[in-house]
Amino acid sequence: MASLPLTPTPNPHTSPINSTKTSKSPKSAPISPNGTHEEFKDHQLLYKAYYHDISSLCKDGKIKESVTLLAEMEYNNLQIGPEIYGELLQACVSERALITGQQVHARILKNGDFFSRNVYIETKLLIFYAKCDDSDVANRLFRRLRKQNVFAWAALIGLNCRLGFTEEALSGYCKMLENGYLPDNFVIPNALKACGALQVINYGKGIHGYVIKMGFEDCVFVSSSLIDMYGKCGVLEHSRKVFDYIPERNVVTWNSIIASYVQNGMNKEAIEVFYNMRTEGIEPTRVTIASFLSASANLLAISEGKQGQAIAVLIGLDLDNILGSSLLNFYSKIGLINEADLVFSKMIEKDEVAWNLLITSYIQHGQIESALKACHLMSLANLRFDSVTLSSILSISAITSNMKLGKEGHCYCIRKNLESDIAVTSSIIDMYAKCERIDYARRVFDFTTKRDLTIWNKLLAAYAEMGMSGEALKLFYHMQLDSVPPNLISWHSIILGFLRNGQINEAKDMFSQMKSLGFQPNFITYTTMISGLAENGYGYESILLFKQMQEENIQPNGEIIMVLLSAARNIPSLKYERAIHGYITRHGFHMSDEILKCLFDMYARSGDIS
Repeated sequence: MASLPLTPTPNPHTSPINSTKTSKSPKSAPISPNGTHEEFKDHQLLYKAYYHDISSLCKDGKIKESVTLLAEMEYNNLQIGPEIYGELLQACVSERALITGQQVHARILKNGDFFSRNVYIETKLLIFYAKCDDSDVANRLFRRLRKQNVFAWAALIGLNCRLGFTEEALSGYCKMLENGYLPDNFVIPNALKACGALQVINYGKGIHGYVIKMGFEDCVFVSSSLIDMYGKCGVLEHSRKVFDYIPERNVVTWNSIIASYVQNGMNKEAIEVFYNMRTEGIEPTRVTIASFLSASANLLAISEGKQGQAIAVLIGLDLDNILGSSLLNFYSKIGLINEADLVFSKMIEKDEVAWNLLITSYIQHGQIESALKACHLMSLANLRFDSVTLSSILSISAITSNMKLGKEGHCYCIRKNLESDIAVTSSIIDMYAKCERIDYARRVFDFTTKRDLTIWNKLLAAYAEMGMSGEALKLFYHMQLDSVPPNLISWHSIILGFLRNGQINEAKDMFSQMKSLGFQPNFITYTTMISGLAENGYGYESILLFKQMQEENIQPNGEIIMVLLSAARNIPSLKYERAIHGYITRHGFHMSDEILKCLFDMYARSGDIS
């Protein structure tokens, strides 16, 4: 984007000859209306010197020094033009110096409407507040603009995009076009980002058409934004077409396509593109390595992930929060906790994300004491527990049935106003349920004002686990009355509740009803039903349900095979036992000690151990 033009406007106050202010400095008296030409030239030279010094200081990020010079100009009764305020505001934008910028704004207002209503100054102020993420003031200034311009629209759209107001950002892009202002290559990436976040592919395609029409397709940042937008909308073939069309790809472009593949679960393709990037001599950044490590972690590709770490070391990347957190996530997912510990210890700075990753890793691998110790060390490092940390602490309480720790976590949530966070509320409900205080879990649920499907499902699951099928069913109907449609997890909880309570017919009815409403049972639902039927003596029906599962191409695991073998023991005929044995052999199941024992017991009971 070109720099904001300063439109010269005749100003009766800028000339020192017209100055009527009383001098505050004996060293620099104001020039009287009858001042000589030489005095006027001296005044201009002094003004230019001040402007040059202020501009240089601003470019060097020395805002306080530049404001001191501004105050000196005022003290010496030198009139200040819009260009000086513009330099100061631009410096405040670069340093995100909100308080200093507000002080400059106050000085502008003090000098009257000529400055405060100057289009150049108005736009600079709008850009300043937008870059400092002050939405209220930025929107107020935008509405007051006497004449809108591309720079003002760009600042407002960018602000809404950064703050997550994606609908407002996209709406602003459309209004900008309606008002006759053509978005440039700085506005378009923000509009595409909004399309990706909202997953409105048709709008994105419309912007793509505008990009081609205006000739912006050669801009690397626009092309990278197109790749990212199509990736977030799940249309990877379009992302790849845009990528292949770019004549000169930089690291930003490569990062966009790799991240798009990872986001869509195409981890092998992401790794392949990473290697192609290396072949073309493009040096990866920490963002590239982070995406590559995510793909390696998702594939449990230990060798590739370690190569990623080696490349990061080779090109001299510091182990900062981005790279360190990516390595922590990788080693945690592949189960190498000692390596994760080592990475964490070598990180330059450790923010909340890094600590949370380490704590979560400990919990996932059953190292509860280490997780608690990490929480304590995080607190000693003066880092604030956020919703992720609290969810982890509450998870520890649930695993260990430590009600005291859970209550302390709950109290902390209330003190820090975190109880409205959905993840935290769900963890609190789960914690009380696991500590066998379903009444407390219900009370937390009832006091929650914003209940999404996750929270409803959490309480449903709690009732189901405890076999409270009646309460679960009432809650199931209640959520639908509250206009929260159930999903597959909700149906699964209801079925589990009936099975735990021995209500087999009700469970079967709910299973049939779920299918009739278009919900296709998944692996977990089938496992629950087959296990529940077998445990309640319905071995024959559990085997029939297993056949349905096969017909839908859902592959069983060793646990289901064990359940089926157990169910077949209660059926007099050897037909089913042999069929299950044949299935195990044909599909190459690992003959664990448990499966071998079940097979032996099954044949022994039937009197056939040949």
